[in-house]
Amino acid sequence: MSKVVLKGFIVMPKEDLPAVKKELTNQKEICRKFNAEFAPCSETDKLGLAVETLGQLPINGLRLVAENGTSGWYIWCGETMGQEADFFKPLHVSHINKYLPEIEPYLALPTGYRFLVADDYEDVWYDALLTKD
Repeated sequence: MSKVVLKGFIVMPKEDLPAVKKELTNQKEICRKFNAEFAPCSETDKLGLAVETLGQLPINGLRLVAENGTSGWYIWCGETMGQEADFFKPLHVSHINKYLPEIEPYLALPTGYRFLVADDYEDVWYDALLTKD
C-alpha cells in the first residue's frame, strides 16, 4: 500500500481503500466476537516480533500498555516465549502483514488481551496481569 503523510493525514490511492476497509472490518469483527473494546494500532507504532520463531505454531500475542511509540503488542511463535533481552525485534505495525498476515485482525484488541492461533484453532482472552504495574 503506498501512502503519503500530509500534515498528520494519511493520503492513499483510491485502489488501496478496499484493503484498508477490509482490515478494519476484520479487526472490528474480532473485537465484537470477544466483547472487547476496539483499540486499533497506528501503522507507525512498533510492536515486538520474535523473528527467529517464525514458522512455528501456535502464534501468540499479548498487548501491554502502549508507550513511547509502541503499540504494546509482543508476538512470538511456538510454545515458549523466550526470556532473552533481544528475543523481540521492533517492527512497525504496517509491516506485520509481510510476516504474519493472519494475526492482523487481532491487533485492535485492547491492552491486557492475549491471543493464540494455530491452523483452525483460535483463543482470545483478557489477562489482568498484563495491566498491573
